[in-house]
Amino acid sequence: MQFREYGGDREVEALIALMAKLPGLGPRSARRAVIKMIEKRKIILEPLAQVLGSVSEKITECVECGNFSTEEICCICSDGERQSSIMCIVQDVADLWAMERSNVFKGIYHVLGNYSSTYSGINPEELKVDKIRTRLEKEHVEEVILALDATINGQTTAHYLIEKLQDTGAKFSSLAHGVPVGGELDYLDDGTIRAAFTARKNV
Repeated sequence: MQFREYGGDREVEALIALMAKLPGLGPRSARRAVIKMIEKRKIILEPLAQVLGSVSEKITECVECGNFSTEEICCICSDGERQSSIMCIVQDVADLWAMERSNVFKGIYHVLGNYSSTYSGINPEELKVDKIRTRLEKEHVEEVILALDATINGQTTAHYLIEKLQDTGAKFSSLAHGVPVGGELDYLDDGTIRAAFTARKNV
């Protein structure tokens, strides 16, 4: 990006460049957002800078499920009211938040996180199957809901997990009606997620 394109100084240029890296924001959208933040410095930019600093310093991954948390154990894993006999496996934290937003699931989660799932196969070490197995045994999980994207990679991962974990005795199910082929969980509306969860099927 060229400095003179924005008519501002290098700090503004750097902010726009960083904003443009966010999902859903291109250079133009980032530029408009930055202009608005600067115009509303006292009510947007300065509070945002403080919150970003705090989040950067305090947020980590839950050692149990992989959710973002300011504590070693996130609020979901530490909630004694959750149904630990049902585990929902999701691709990333965005998918976990989507499930929570739909208010349809009251069990526990496991976030797979970043790993290599390609047409050529899956790296078992990246997927950390042993950790999942340990949690299934520790929590005495009876059902595993595979809430993975309806993409080739998502379905390949689901079949791989079933193959490697079927000897745990847990029942496996997947989201059903409402999830379009190629769809990603985080982009679905709450009603669609609820319908897919309710109509989940054994796999």
